[in-house]
Amino acid sequence: MSATAGQAADGVRSLADRFGIEPGMVVMEMGYDDDVDADLRDALTDRCGELVDEDTDEVVDAVLLWFRDGDGDLVELLVDARGPLADNGVVWVLTPKAGRVGHVEPSEISESAQTAGLQQTSTVNAGKDWSGARLVAPRAARSRR
Repeated sequence: MSATAGQAADGVRSLADRFGIEPGMVVMEMGYDDDVDADLRDALTDRCGELVDEDTDEVVDAVLLWFRDGDGDLVELLVDARGPLADNGVVWVLTPKAGRVGHVEPSEISESAQTAGLQQTSTVNAGKDWSGARLVAPRAARSRR
């Protein structure tokens, strides 16, 4: 078995692989604070370069949205995240794991995604304290954009 970029010889996928981030992708970050997972950010910036902030004028391939209970209206943030997103782009909602301060119930994420015109496709372990929910526009909506 041969390892692909970002994979160890034993077949373990790196964080950047789990998030589908490739070299040259433009990745926007929202909700950054001092509690974010530094290892995840480092893995992603090592793969794609610097993360752009939410004031970017660029079309982005992915959005990392760090969200904690009490951070405001998740639907509004998801709508904002969709604005610069490429047709085949992905939004990753990163939330504290269960039992951690700021935990967000998975049902809140899926309901907010649906209201914002997105659908959840998977979840990943995003680090010691964080989980990630992968959101995309439904196929029909992507074909109309």
